Amino acid sequence: MIAALTLIWEFDADLREIILLSLRVSMSAVLVAAVVGLPLGAWLATTRSPVRGFLIALTSTFMGLPPVVVGLVVYLLLSNAGVLGPLQLLYTPTAMIIAQTLLILPILIALTRETLSPLQAHFHEQLSLLNATTLQRLLTLLREGRHGLMTALLAGFGRAIAEVGAVIIVGGNINHVTRVMTTTIALETSKGNLALALGLGIVLITIALLINTLVLIVGRSARDSNNPASASR
Repeated sequence: MIAALTLIWEFDADLREIILLSLRVSMSAVLVAAVVGLPLGAWLATTRSPVRGFLIALTSTFMGLPPVVVGLVVYLLLSNAGVLGPLQLLYTPTAMIIAQTLLILPILIALTRETLSPLQAHFHEQLSLLNATTLQRLLTLLREGRHGLMTALLAGFGRAIAEVGAVIIVGGNINHVTRVMTTTIALETSKGNLALALGLGIVLITIALLINTLVLIVGRSARDSNNPASASR
């Protein structure tokens, strides 16, 4: 424990490199997933399309996919024999971002839909009277549901940074290239290097604590904004 805390206190070069790569990969995955997932989730909350039920069921199914299956699919796509093989992305941080994006995209879509569906019911008549276009409806709902959407993004980030199965398949856990916190913990534990593994574990727990704290703060802010009386007390 003392050795692990010393590594964290001194911000060891290897520790720093692994942490920064983990944050870069996970944040990039959340950004990409948000660009796709938030509008799609908002569309599912507002549309009456006949395929809506199918898409919701599909999203729920993908939420339950084992990460190793997602990793295998991405591996097959990026391997030399795959469709994206010529891009030579396998065993790179980009491959890990793709895998994490696919893992958290269904989560963001589902949480966005659940957040915005009540708002759609609340604002439907007003938006109809104003003859709002589909884009205007989506933007209005996204703005009104910003607190819930922030919680969804934090949940997606927490899911991404804790992932190990998919990223180790497509990243290969290559030192100084694709080694992130979760894969390093698994490797160093098997090698008996418990100081580095424990140090990274402490960092991961700290990040998880920060995410949960932010979720509580965002949730309280949302409740206070919806209930001005409670906010004034």
